[in-house]
Amino acid sequence: MEKYDTAQKPGEINIRGYSKPDVLQLRFNGEPVAINGKTSYTNKIETQLQFVLDEGETNKLAIYNNETGTEITQYTITYTNAEDFKNLYFFNLPGIFLQTYVVKPQVNLGKVGFEFIFPNLGEFSGSSLTNVKGVLKRENGVVLAEFDNIGKDNFTPVKIYSSFSPSAPVYLELYKPGTTEPYAGSGIVKVTLKQHTGANLIVLQEKQENGAWIVKGDIDVSEYL
Repeated sequence: MEKYDTAQKPGEINIRGYSKPDVLQLRFNGEPVAINGKTSYTNKIETQLQFVLDEGETNKLAIYNNETGTEITQYTITYTNAEDFKNLYFFNLPGIFLQTYVVKPQVNLGKVGFEFIFPNLGEFSGSSLTNVKGVLKRENGVVLAEFDNIGKDNFTPVKIYSSFSPSAPVYLELYKPGTTEPYAGSGIVKVTLKQHTGANLIVLQEKQENGAWIVKGDIDVSEYL
């Protein structure tokens, strides 16, 4: 015996994304999604999908690079997990795809603001941590700001200090949360950063270099906003 009528409910996905310079295309169950009459888009990408969810049915939402046809990521939406995809955020830059929404914080004239995200934490270091503590310092060791939880999925709240020299480098030391122990390995994990007045939205990345892992902070999302 099988149920004659399949259970149904309405589905909705609010999409807020950004891509530069790549042109993207969203496809829902293989069909291109039109936004303002266009099926490919760049810069700010915002739309809402509305559809019917059948129990036992699988829906696929995928993001493609429109020029190369390469699939960047995909999401499987079902009757049972639809609430997890009510709001979908992404940020696409050359060489990096963040599943988060980015808002440039307001930083007053003469001030410097920093936010951090660490999407590939543990990829090369082998760390199982989901977040790390960051201490931002001047070259002379003076502490500028502390970030208790730098995680994989969202930017930290902004920390702001008075500018002392827009061109002077600063550095970030990374520790296990709540400690002064390096988050991985035995030596201090130190990331040199370029600072500029206003907002600095830094993507931290573990990389392999000369047979050892290091952390770089050379992607500043604020340059694209």
